[in-house]
Amino acid sequence: MVNELTGKVAIVTGGASGIGRATVERFTAEGARVVIGDIETDKGEELAAALGPDALFRRTDVSDPEQVAALVAAAVKSFGGLHVMVNNAGLSGIMHPRFLDDDLADFHRVMAVNVLGVMAGTRDAARHMAENGGGSVINITSIGGIQAGGGVMTYRASKAAVIQFTKSAAIDLAHYEVRVNAIAPGSVPTPFVASSASSMDQEQIERYEAKIRETMRADRPLKREGTPADVAEAALYFATDRSRYVTGTVLPVDGGASAGKAIRRKSDSPKSG
Repeated sequence: MVNELTGKVAIVTGGASGIGRATVERFTAEGARVVIGDIETDKGEELAAALGPDALFRRTDVSDPEQVAALVAAAVKSFGGLHVMVNNAGLSGIMHPRFLDDDLADFHRVMAVNVLGVMAGTRDAARHMAENGGGSVINITSIGGIQAGGGVMTYRASKAAVIQFTKSAAIDLAHYEVRVNAIAPGSVPTPFVASSASSMDQEQIERYEAKIRETMRADRPLKREGTPADVAEAALYFATDRSRYVTGTVLPVDGGASAGKAIRRKSDSPKSG
């Protein structure tokens, strides 16, 4: 299929880099007009300029509901409507060696971006969609919200909250033909891992990230590493009419990691001799 989003207008928060950028590029390639919401002004403006008249950048801090409302209003005013809302903007929080050392100093900021931002984006987009024939809301969570584990506790809690909110909103908004689904990426290289270790110097960050990636590869059933484009492909599915009877779901895009750890086989071991 080609041009699956022709005539559609979408918003992607956190759209200037990583998964958000890949989603913006995928949507515009399929014919959508896209508003990019992000706090990274230079990257956002550069991307919008590169994509031409079908893309617009608006600086938006999603932790402020007024800015989220203004982002939705800008999409409707500039492009005449809103059919797809991708709540992608997020923070990882700071990694601590153990929870007992966590001062919770980043709690309010992480929750404001990861949870409040998603709730405000869903609400404001759905207010327009409910009066204009429905639409699709896509919330980006994480396998960290599905699987328990050590480290970045606030981040995990925020992403679990996004899952529960998504399902609840899907039930509430189904009456208006507004579908709400979530994507849970895992093992996808983005600046997230490094940012959680921001208290380290560059060399420590590189070693830390390499160790995390090695562990992910060893545990992941599919050995191919995921990419932001893989997540964007899942977002495209939820944005199109192919998913018109799908709502309240959480789709892991993680190479099977949330299903379970990879099975170690003798044939996987290097041959001697």
